[in-house]
Amino acid sequence: MGSFYVTTPIYYVNDIPHLGHAYTTIVADVLARYHRAQGDAVFFLTGTDEHGQKIERAAQASKIQPIELANQVVARFRQTWVNLEIHNDDFIRTTEPRHREVVHALWRRMQQAGDIYLGEYDGLYCVSCEEYYTEGQLAEGGLCPIHNTAVEHLKQPSYFFRMSRYQDRLLEHIQQHPEFVRPEMRKNEIVSFIQSGLRDLSISRTTFKWGIPVPDDPDHVIYVWVDALTNYISALGGLEGKRFDFWPAQVHLIGKDILRHHAVYWPTMLMSANLPLPRTVFAHGWWTINGQKMSKSLRNAVEPNMIAADLGVDALRYFVTRETPLGNDGDFSHEALLHRVNSELANDLGNLLNRSVAMARMYTDNVVPPFAQDLEADPADAELIALALRCRDAAASNYENIAPSRALEAIWELVRGANKYIDTTAPYKMIKQPELHRRVQEVVANFLESLRWISLLVAPVMPNKAMEIRRQIGLGQADAGGQLQSWPDRWGELPAGLDLREGQPLFPRIDKDRKAELLQRWTSPASPNPDAAGGEIKNMNVEQPTDSDDGVTFEEFSRIDLRVAQIVEAAPVEGADRLLLLKVSLGQEQRQVVAGIAQAYTPEQLVGRKVIFVANLKPAKIRGVLSEGMILAAGGKKVVALSALDCDVEPGTVVR
Repeated sequence: MGSFYVTTPIYYVNDIPHLGHAYTTIVADVLARYHRAQGDAVFFLTGTDEHGQKIERAAQASKIQPIELANQVVARFRQTWVNLEIHNDDFIRTTEPRHREVVHALWRRMQQAGDIYLGEYDGLYCVSCEEYYTEGQLAEGGLCPIHNTAVEHLKQPSYFFRMSRYQDRLLEHIQQHPEFVRPEMRKNEIVSFIQSGLRDLSISRTTFKWGIPVPDDPDHVIYVWVDALTNYISALGGLEGKRFDFWPAQVHLIGKDILRHHAVYWPTMLMSANLPLPRTVFAHGWWTINGQKMSKSLRNAVEPNMIAADLGVDALRYFVTRETPLGNDGDFSHEALLHRVNSELANDLGNLLNRSVAMARMYTDNVVPPFAQDLEADPADAELIALALRCRDAAASNYENIAPSRALEAIWELVRGANKYIDTTAPYKMIKQPELHRRVQEVVANFLESLRWISLLVAPVMPNKAMEIRRQIGLGQADAGGQLQSWPDRWGELPAGLDLREGQPLFPRIDKDRKAELLQRWTSPASPNPDAAGGEIKNMNVEQPTDSDDGVTFEEFSRIDLRVAQIVEAAPVEGADRLLLLKVSLGQEQRQVVAGIAQAYTPEQLVGRKVIFVANLKPAKIRGVLSEGMILAAGGKKVVALSALDCDVEPGTVVR
């Protein structure tokens, strides 16, 4: 057990919460919940950035004071985090007196170190991202590379921070602490930027007043990024605060557009103030929608409150956590969201709970039966227990490594394995033979225990559904004491005799009519949403799929779960000249496939190749051999080539 301090960026108050805000905050909440389950002392911080020229201008455009604008938007953020089951320990606002005091304290430390001096700034500035640019850094047409808007020329007196003094020291820190900037591609970007030469940083303004004044020089306002970054310490009560023991933060979770501020400006300021640096700055990618960047101007920003209200918050939390490995860009598709709800949440997890509780209610008098005295005496039981241990450890390792998507992959291997265990043991057949009734009890105990384990493993991502699983298997009363904030330890700890509880389907399957209704609601050009914490949300109008006898709809195609798979073993199928038996890896899971490619490829040619794999094809027996999917190949009756990819991709990656 230790301490874990995780932060999100503090969000600008000139916008309402959208999917990008929700994504970062949900992932931070997932990490915080996992570490609480491990017994760590956790501090999870989010908040709002309320100063700066663009806030002042936005308020002027609305003919209100900046603090009025801030108060309105802050209420929306707070309510959205409640709606999305975000359990942050603090919410910091940069307009709070406690924050101003710490900003002044940090400024004075940097000043005492000889790192602040008065000069004149003459250069290019983007108000939208509160950032300076050189001519060479601008996009085509002299535009801001982030916002694609015109920059302004500024010439004014300014205090400067001697950031250039810390160039070599920062490079040395990154070399000695490779986990400091993640993922690797972002670290490489930062190293390249530093090696190109750090310049001193302008850290004050005189052209506006909405901000924290420079100590002893109120004509200057402190640069908003110096102000904003200090929130990570001011929320702890400052350098002498009772929560300062949490410093340094284990994870600053941010979007890639503000990486330079967190991985260059912030650490050099901390070095100047003689304070420890955060352990990891993790920059995730951006979400697009149907291949387009989300933006207010395109009217295609995804509104998370609406989706959570329609599908349940846990479905949204699962999708954004699972869909894209953290660090990569992600493309949001409403169809992909509904597909994951139906396939992974309803079919896999929901079906496991439904069939488990239904059989237990029929076969064991509606109570949890006792386990076998020797838990691993039966090979099927031993295989399930070994799988549970392996998936638990893989999930923990991935949560620890800030890879929640991979953690869910590991957990779903257990979900599918538990479903397979029921099919393999077939208690619905054994119950017909009185001499096997004791074995039925052992089997029921095992698949109910798998649900107990799964509930704890998924709780960081889906806290409400985890509680519902536990309620139905009789643990509702136990969870009143906070048992959900724990991690599975030993197999066989589900108490015998607990009363099972009836419940609604965990994730009701979304039929064609409901799907069409949801797509229409979510993609209408102006959908008022009473659950959106205030304000009218406007989304891009996406053309709906239409029925046609000439082809499949996008909805029908999206039901096919295509993945990258790597062939790890290949061998002939006995007595079949055209068939090969392949074992393929989907990352955390392996499957066997019977493929009719023996006349085109030898087994030796296939091992190590990556192919495109149909992962949700119903298992079938071919020549008496179980086939658990299908690989794609070119050719008709005669195969001429396997499917391929034009770059190296991790097994298990979704193909669409």
